[in-house]
Amino acid sequence: MVDLDILTDAEREALSEVLLAPQAAPGRVLVVDDDADSRELLAEIFTLHGIPCLVADNAQAGFDLLMTNRAVSLLVTDLRLGAESGLDLIRQVRESERAALPIIVVSGNAGVKDAIEAMHLSVVDFLLKPIDVDQLITLVRRELDL
Repeated sequence: MVDLDILTDAEREALSEVLLAPQAAPGRVLVVDDDADSRELLAEIFTLHGIPCLVADNAQAGFDLLMTNRAVSLLVTDLRLGAESGLDLIRQVRESERAALPIIVVSGNAGVKDAIEAMHLSVVDFLLKPIDVDQLITLVRRELDL
């Protein structure tokens, strides 16, 4: 009888360990927006697409979540957040231990100067509201390696 098994016992065992190992949980998206409707809509969109999401209603709360929750792998922020702007939040993130975090800006009220400044702060993209949901989900999936 001819043995057609091309794997050695050691290779089969190693392959089995890899296949049975728990998969890393997908990263979470943090949505920061002071407008409750916009914030909840984005969170619902992500949830419906199977993307775990956290929310914050201001820059400080968003930054605090980033510093305490290492599962956050992507920040989606508005630029107009009340007392502190989204640009302030982005600058704070870029000066922190989370400086490499990918950031997407979603804004309905931003000028060219704000967009240029955001791009200088190395954001992934700058999307204007109303957002193109397919474009946003494509960007998020790419950044989270989904």
